[in-house]
Amino acid sequence: MKRVTSQDVARKAGVSRTTVSLVLNNVQGAQISEETRQRVLQSANALGYVPEAAAQALASRRAKIIGLVLTRSPHHIASDTFLTQILDGLIEVVHHYGMRLMIDLLEVGHQKEAYLQLFRAKRIDGLILSGPRFQDDALRVLEELGFPTVLMGNLPNSNFCSVDVDNVSAAYKAVKHLIGLGHRRIACITNADLSYTAAADRLQGYRQALQDAGLPYDESIIRFGDFDPDSGYAQMEDLLEKVFFKEPFTAAFIASDVVALGAKAAIRDKGLCIPRDIALVGFDDVPFSRYTDPPLTTIRLPSHDLGWNAGDRLIRMINGENIEDKHILLETELVIRESCGAHLN
Repeated sequence: MKRVTSQDVARKAGVSRTTVSLVLNNVQGAQISEETRQRVLQSANALGYVPEAAAQALASRRAKIIGLVLTRSPHHIASDTFLTQILDGLIEVVHHYGMRLMIDLLEVGHQKEAYLQLFRAKRIDGLILSGPRFQDDALRVLEELGFPTVLMGNLPNSNFCSVDVDNVSAAYKAVKHLIGLGHRRIACITNADLSYTAAADRLQGYRQALQDAGLPYDESIIRFGDFDPDSGYAQMEDLLEKVFFKEPFTAAFIASDVVALGAKAAIRDKGLCIPRDIALVGFDDVPFSRYTDPPLTTIRLPSHDLGWNAGDRLIRMINGENIEDKHILLETELVIRESCGAHLN
């Protein structure tokens, strides 16, 4: 079928193409009567007119695209099933506002140039940064430019809007559960290195739970994951070989279900049993967690809501709204399954 053009709409409405463009792009200050505006809208609807994206962006001076920036390697992204759940909520809200989403992977250390390129090329109207790091000096560039930006995560002393969960209290909840089951020596593998704010916060929650229970914080049973199952396997294997068979720990808090998947495999490969020999609690509640053997006790994050709220706040900022509550913390939930051994008590 022949594509319906703005000229077709103009002919049916009895107006010029310029008038059609002004109406359909909702250009502020255009001297167009309400009667004419309604006639153009009705004509466009009757003909099934869909404006060409490039022309629409040119007229409105907007790309109608928001960016999601991930400062991780493609390998890490491919392993991160939690990200797909966030994308579900983000894509839903982007479509709700009639916009599109662009995803970009940036290497650590090259963010400044990438941010400037995105801004100068006008490829996006604003961006969401997932997984902020403490020392991301490139973010100052976006702040100085006044570029609409929302953090999906927490960054202390930042002026950016943010959407996150309380990682400290969530990790505290997980470790407190293990303590309540009678465990007194609990290992920890973080989700990432401590340059990532979420990793540092989860380790802080672990440490605080031990402190409040009068238990020592032992650095010999702390290891640092790297977002993927391979790192979980390697770090748990190291814990078992260097510590467990000399000074056993009875439980482990793994601050990412994806990392925990590898840790479980390492435990199994050493001939040990979960939860009889080592009880486990993870973090995120990704879809596979309930189907592993044994099913993984974990902290459930509102992944869909994280994506939806970040996108909603960013688009409202782009549209000129004043965001009063700059920092949102969403609720988490402890989901108890068999890996922690609760069913044995």
